[in-house]
Order: sequence, then C-alpha cells, then structure tokens
Amino acid sequence: MMKPPLLPVPQLPGLRPLMPTVAVMAAIALSGCAGFMPPPQVAVEVAPQWQAPLPHQGTVNALTDWWQQHGDPVLVDLIAAAQRASPSVSQAATRITEARVEQTSVTSAFTPQLSAQYGASRGVALPGAAVTTSQQIGLQASWEVDLIGKGRALNSASQAHLESSRAQWHDARVSVAAEVATLYYGLANCQQLLALTQRDAQSRSETARLTELSARAGFVAPAMAAMARASAADGNSRSTQQAARCDTQVKGLVALTGLAEPDLRQKVASARVGQAQAASISIAGIPAQTITQRPDVFTAERGVVIGSVAVGVAKADRLPRLSLNGSIAGARVNTGGADTEGTTWSFGPLALTIPLFDSGLRVAKVEASKAAYDTAVLTYQATVRQAVREVEEALVTLRSTQDRNGDAEVAAKGYAESLAATQARFDQGLANLVELEDARRNALATESALLALHLERQQAWIALYRAVGGGFEPSKAQADDTAMPTATPPAIATVTATNAAPSTPTTNLAPPLAQNR
Repeated sequence: MMKPPLLPVPQLPGLRPLMPTVAVMAAIALSGCAGFMPPPQVAVEVAPQWQAPLPHQGTVNALTDWWQQHGDPVLVDLIAAAQRASPSVSQAATRITEARVEQTSVTSAFTPQLSAQYGASRGVALPGAAVTTSQQIGLQASWEVDLIGKGRALNSASQAHLESSRAQWHDARVSVAAEVATLYYGLANCQQLLALTQRDAQSRSETARLTELSARAGFVAPAMAAMARASAADGNSRSTQQAARCDTQVKGLVALTGLAEPDLRQKVASARVGQAQAASISIAGIPAQTITQRPDVFTAERGVVIGSVAVGVAKADRLPRLSLNGSIAGARVNTGGADTEGTTWSFGPLALTIPLFDSGLRVAKVEASKAAYDTAVLTYQATVRQAVREVEEALVTLRSTQDRNGDAEVAAKGYAESLAATQARFDQGLANLVELEDARRNALATESALLALHLERQQAWIALYRAVGGGFEPSKAQADDTAMPTATPPAIATVTATNAAPSTPTTNLAPPLAQNR
C-alpha cells in the first residue's frame, strides 16, 4: 500500500501546540500501513492438463449463443422467459444495486462533506426590549482524514463486492438456463418414452385380443389368455405412469418460466426438439485457464480480497483517527429597525482520537477478521478444486456416453429385429406367448436405455456448460449489464498451474443470452 502524503496543518492561532503531536501520530500510523493486510492474492496449484479427454471434435464460437446453436428456438424462448421470471436472478440484480450504494457510501465517508444551512428567528429577548429578527446562512464542512489508508482499503473491498455481485448475477442466469434446458430435454425424452410405451401397450393389447380369440376357439390354454391380459394391463399401466411423468415435467417448466400452461404446451408441441442436439463446446486444455472463467471462482477470489481488507480495517481501528470541521456563515440581525450584518467562521475542532483502553475489544476484532480471512482463503481453494472436479466429471460423462452409444444402438436394433421375428412366428403359431413377452421385454428395455443414454449425453453437455462458467469472463463482466460501469475489473486473485503445458486454442467466451436480461 502506498503511503499517502502528510496533510498540511492549517496555521491558525491556538493550533501550533497541537502540530507536533499530529505529525508524530500520523507518522506512526503511516509506518505500519504496509503490514496491515494479509495477501489479497492467493495462488492455487492445479494439474497442468485435464485428465479426461476434451470434446474438441466439435467447436462453438462463443457460449453467448450456445443455446441458439442447439437448433431449437423454443428452448431459447423458454430460457429467456425463465430468466425474466426468476427471483434468484432478480435478487442477484438487486445485490448489484446494493453493492453500488455501498461503494458510494464508503467513498463519501472519507471525502469532505459540505452542507448548507439557513436559520431565521424573531422574538423579544427581554421584557421591554425591541423585537429582534435574525437570519443566518452558511456552509458547514467536515472531513475525516484518511491517515492510514483505511478509506482506500474499504473502497477496494466495496469494488470487490460489486464485482462479486456481478459474477453472482451471471451465475444465477446460467443456473436458470441450465435448469430450464435440463427440464426441457427431460420432457422431450419423456415424450419419446411415452410414445414407446404407447406402442408397446397397443402391441400387448392386440396380442391379448388375438390370444383371447384363440383361447375361445380352444387353440391355446386359458392360462395363456390370462397371461396376455396381464401383459396388456401392465403395458397400459406403464403408459399411464409415463404420461403422468411428462405432465409433471410440464408443471416444472410452467413454474420456472411463468408462462401459462396452455401456451407452454403449444410451444413444446411446435418445438423441433427431436431434431435438435446439444452443441459441442471447445474448452482450453489448461485447467487454470478454464476455471478462472467460472463466476463462483471469481466470487471466491473477491472474498479473499474482502477478507484481507477486513483485517486491515480491524487493525486500523486500533490507531489514531483525525477529523476536521469548519464553517462559515453570514448573519443579519434587525433590532428596533437597526440592521447589523456580519460574517462568522470557525476552523475546528481538529480532533485526534487515540484509542487507549477497550477491554480487548479491538484486539478481538482483529483476531476474528484474521479467522474470517483464513476461511475465505480455504473457501477459494476449495472452490477451485470443486471447479476442476465438475469439469472433469462432465468430460468423463461425455466420453462415457459417446463410447456406450454404439453398443446401445446395436442392442436396440438387434432386440427390435428379434421382437419383429418372434411376433411373426407367434402370429403363425410357431412361437408361444412366453417367447413373445420375453422378446418384447428385451426390446422395450434396450430402446428405453438408448433414449436414456441420449438424455444423459445432453445433460452432460449442459453440465459442462455450467462447469466452464457458462461464458463468464471477468474482463467482460460489465457487458452483462449495460447500466454497469465500463471499467474492467482487475484480476486480483490468480490460479496457477504447475508444470504448465503449452496453451491450446480456446474459445472466446461471453455471457449467454445477454440480450434477454
């Protein structure tokens, strides 16, 4: 921290004896300024490269329009509606406003304050005296001198709080978008499963009808007819249960977006979700470069800064404080028709407050602030580790779904062909109902598993989108809100990689759907 210059003491009568004391105390305070705060920057070691394979087979130019690249405008509309209706996004925006107010309050506390005053009175001061009218107008000034840099430190903390609020606002929008996309793709998957169970139920019902006719004719045992009826009832039950699950997911989307359910159902019915696919994301090969784009890591960094400042402020409260007041006013007094005018002014008091005894309160506050700082450091380090973990897990899931997809398609196709062949044999009387039900069960299970695998892959892309920060960049944080200042926030905390490998090309990320605030 730079040492501020010593302020000149006004040369006014009566203040000369105080000058040596002020100068000495200011020098003592300034001499300890550099060692007040613990480091506001914390380095965290992370692996030099990702252990899981990166999805570089597909690229995306920017996460700003990542949702649009899915090929489904209905999804984009639902995300925009949910972000507008989300209380968490609104609360995050409110916290930005509150942080701006806090910053203004901190700045004004250590700058000269000036106020205008006007007063008037009329009356008789003594019995028999003439009526007196007096008026006074003037200026009142006050200033707490920032001897040890406490004001500048608090201003840094308020700036960090503001930047953290912006990151949290972006994080809230990303969370809402991911939640909507997860429900949306879940609903599409549910509807595909519903169509599958309905086809299966129709097939079972037709088999039950034919088996019942055969039983009446005496070609099959009544037990086979009972088994066919049970199978048809089971198929209808599965279909009904699946329809209820789809309705439940529709209710969830209604609650998230705030749209009327008939309108939402109409939108979903017209969606191209069957042809839409999650767009690929190209991420940096160096973990340290990727995780700095996460809002929660950025917020944790700012938490370290705020904790560092809190320690410095607690220590500063144990040192002398200097405040200065002054005023100037013009007065006019009318007594018995005679006017008297003049000017009054004052300089002071120049007050030096020196803490002497407080039963250890200030010392306790310093210790508490140090403990809070240590917690902020540990939180930041844990946040970085969690960020790496989430990216790695999403990458592992993506690779797993890719590797399993081929086998799942072969299995689904094979069991579907087996079911068709068994059905044909059953219709010709060459296969029994047990064989048909076994083939049907296998076909239904493998096709359902294939649909579940596709949903798992889409969810893995969404998880990766969140894990890499959803397009957040500290240097472009102000672009998220046009009402924010245009200054670029400084990179205060850093993430370093050990044995860093050469950098690989990375995507220039930006906040998603910034136009749909």
